[in-house]
Amino acid sequence: MGSVLGFPGVDPMDAVVGARIRRWRDQRGVPFDELAAAVDLTPEALRRVEAGREHLDSARLDAATRALRLPVWALVSDTPAY
Repeated sequence: MGSVLGFPGVDPMDAVVGARIRRWRDQRGVPFDELAAAVDLTPEALRRVEAGREHLDSARLDAATRALRLPVWALVSDTPAY
């Protein structure tokens, strides 16, 4: 596994998913702290996810899509839903 944004060992898809979470959170008007609570993460951990430096497991990814009112493919598909 390579380096993403200078962070060794981070999967490039994590950066894509993190950016999509941030974009959808902004577009849907979901408050940052509300999303962090819905995904059962600290605000610091959600910042790392949105920055692509931390991976979401499948349960937290599912919780994020529910909180953002999105299908999972909107965050993980090669063709983003925007």
